[in-house]
Amino acid sequence: MTLHQALAFGLVVATIGCFIWGRFRYDLISLAALLASVALGLVSPKKAFDGFSNDVVVIIACALVVSAGFARSGIIEALLRPITPRLKSARTQVPVFVSAVALLSMTTKNVGALAIMMPIALQTARKTGTSPSSLLMPMSFASLLGGLVTLVGTSPNIIVSQVRQELFGKPFGMYDFAPVGLALTGLGVVFLAFGYRLLSKPRAPAVTLDAALEAKPYVTQVEVPQDWPVEKRRVADLHAQAQGDVSVVALLRSGTRRSTPHGATVLKPGDKLLLEGDQGALEALIAQAKLTLTRSDKPVAMEEPTEDAHVAEVVVEAHSPLAGKTAQRMDLYGRYGVNLLAVSRSGYRLTQVINRTRLRPGDILMIQGGERTLPAALTELGLLPLAEREVRLGGIRRALAPAAILAAAMLSIAFHLAPVAIAFFAAAVAMVAFGGLRMRDAYAALDGPVLVLIGALIPVGEAIHATGGADLVAGYLSQVLDLAPPMLAMGLMMLLAMVSAPFMHNAPTVLVFGPIAAGLAVRLHLNPDAFLMSVAVGAACDFLTPIGHQCNTLVMAPGGYRFSDYPRLGAPLSLLVLVVGIPLIALVWPLRG
Repeated sequence: MTLHQALAFGLVVATIGCFIWGRFRYDLISLAALLASVALGLVSPKKAFDGFSNDVVVIIACALVVSAGFARSGIIEALLRPITPRLKSARTQVPVFVSAVALLSMTTKNVGALAIMMPIALQTARKTGTSPSSLLMPMSFASLLGGLVTLVGTSPNIIVSQVRQELFGKPFGMYDFAPVGLALTGLGVVFLAFGYRLLSKPRAPAVTLDAALEAKPYVTQVEVPQDWPVEKRRVADLHAQAQGDVSVVALLRSGTRRSTPHGATVLKPGDKLLLEGDQGALEALIAQAKLTLTRSDKPVAMEEPTEDAHVAEVVVEAHSPLAGKTAQRMDLYGRYGVNLLAVSRSGYRLTQVINRTRLRPGDILMIQGGERTLPAALTELGLLPLAEREVRLGGIRRALAPAAILAAAMLSIAFHLAPVAIAFFAAAVAMVAFGGLRMRDAYAALDGPVLVLIGALIPVGEAIHATGGADLVAGYLSQVLDLAPPMLAMGLMMLLAMVSAPFMHNAPTVLVFGPIAAGLAVRLHLNPDAFLMSVAVGAACDFLTPIGHQCNTLVMAPGGYRFSDYPRLGAPLSLLVLVVGIPLIALVWPLRG
């Protein structure tokens, strides 16, 4: 072993040790590892930042933006709406949500797929009294399995494809992963539909800040448009569409106000309604029923034409000029260029027109304004912003454009009309250009820590190969496994990736073990594609801890899980993937091919 090889391996071991220790952030560790690799002479300064321009980082970033735009469209909620009222218990909910998130992960990034489905699952669980802990971990594992099917479904597939291109001059195709991925996903979904019972007794989920804010109902005002469809025009139909999450608290017609209108009341074009519910339910109902949010036609004041409209949740302070006055009297739109969208008042149901409601200290308001003008208006009005969270009320929601953009990207890749990076880059740009996502939301969709982690570790991983370290380890393993059955050697690589990913993240796992697996296959005169596939599957099937993959981390607090809950369900599923995946890869990618 040369000095450079020893330094490269020492750096990798130290990096993995820091990952396992968990004392520092993953992205900080990866940046420190990159800096150390340059200082030790393992990576030249000119190539230090090549990882950030690598196709892997571009594809993952663009896939996250496209997934966010697709999630914002509301298509999935619309497709599941007829089904969710029939899901009364975990026995029916788990198979449906697990299957849905697995299917969705095949077309979008698995993190995006889980983010789309989680709010629907939590809402269903709340209505039926089901514990979220029965749903969320199976959904997380299903998203990881579904990501196995396509190149862009999960980061290990993207990275192992890049490793193949660097070593052998040609990457894996978009659907080269499908034969193995589909079989493992189908088997895993069946296991999770019943195996969720292996989890410990249901635990109370951690109460997040968003959940605490969501508990406050808002009252907002909408108008029935002139072209509203004639069918389902009764108040009861709106209640049914909202599935009990939104109430019609008042009907305003021809200058008269009717509080709590009867369900049989027929609505007419031009009617104004006061709706009460949490902001998510209000936004969904307004979009689904094609109602017009009051003042949505009033453009807010913008200093620059490139600004976005922003919605903020604010509290009326005791000395606010708004205290004791109405928005109409204060002329919020004329004087400050902002719109009042909704009002929440603790312990009191508002039935007055929003603009004519006399505001009180402690009232929570939703205010819409320009990105640059809104802060000054809030300061002048004595309104205190709440903790920042996503607020969609008053935003634009487009259903068809995001679906068409995603479909176009997938088809262009399937028919080799464009490289994967270009196809998804074009899709991400189109998602913003055609209104599926605001630029602010596109930036928010980017998972910065993961992108930094991958971009920083790509040069470090390449240093193992460049110094000959990967060949050195492959040579040692080939001597040990020379007389072993080929599937045992391939299975060992899958096992090493599977037990490493939960502690060091799946991206560095593939960067380290990918070249070693390919080198081992070449020395044993076996098909390196099969070995690379085994590493990708092992790294992607990260079921043992909540820290290895962001999907597992995402469900930990809402599900009320502990660290020990993950191997309860994850260990049997990992064993199933090993037992079935190894011969399946050998069948699809013959070892002697």
